[in-house]
Amino acid sequence: MIQLPTANEILAYARSYIGITENPANSNNVQFNTRYYGHEVSGSAYPWCCAFQWCLFQDIGAPELFYGGNKTASCTTLYNYYKKCGQTVNKYNVQPGDLVFFVFDGNTNGTMNHIGVCESAYGGYVTTIDGNTGTTNEANGGAVMRRKRALKYVGGVARPAYYEKQEEDIVTQDQFNEMMGTYVEQLKSCEPGSWSAAERDWAEGNGLIVGNNKGQKAYQSFITVEQFIVVLHRFFSMIYKVFKPRSE
Repeated sequence: MIQLPTANEILAYARSYIGITENPANSNNVQFNTRYYGHEVSGSAYPWCCAFQWCLFQDIGAPELFYGGNKTASCTTLYNYYKKCGQTVNKYNVQPGDLVFFVFDGNTNGTMNHIGVCESAYGGYVTTIDGNTGTTNEANGGAVMRRKRALKYVGGVARPAYYEKQEEDIVTQDQFNEMMGTYVEQLKSCEPGSWSAAERDWAEGNGLIVGNNKGQKAYQSFITVEQFIVVLHRFFSMIYKVFKPRSE
């Protein structure tokens, strides 16, 4: 089964691009447009905030989470796609990884001016990582930046179908201890390899390996420090008997 990426993964890629700008300024000539169109482009016809988001989903290996695996450089088209798919959420419930669509020109006709990916949201503000933004031009600023804006500028929020850790994926310490105990017991009953037969006969013959009350030698199991000390003591006791000083 292919595991879908998490919201944290797309945010990691988004953060790695912070600081990248168009070259030259005000040209829309930027690596994200080059990737999106397959060749360099420039001019006012190529705003790239949406192309930046498309690149992020390519980066995480899940292009299908963006516009069904297709391409669009239109924020409005992309938002309407998620809306049709039932993947939009209330802006007051925005969370990391959500795609946040902004309206800066005050229109109420459903036209989205800009898009960013949510990094955090608190106290009536949302912090996003956007392509083609800037401090002097929110929707066409020419840089990848982290921006904090009031929720009043949010025209819509979409939530791609990222992988989310389910309750059954979370193992408590008690559950882990129980599973580990079961695993160790299974190892104790595993038969040793034939390649160690001579050495095992020697160890058992000299009393170094005795086994537990079930007769298990546990050759395939782990050894604790306590067990190691016991074996070490038995070994040196054996050596002492063999090389016992004559004066004693």
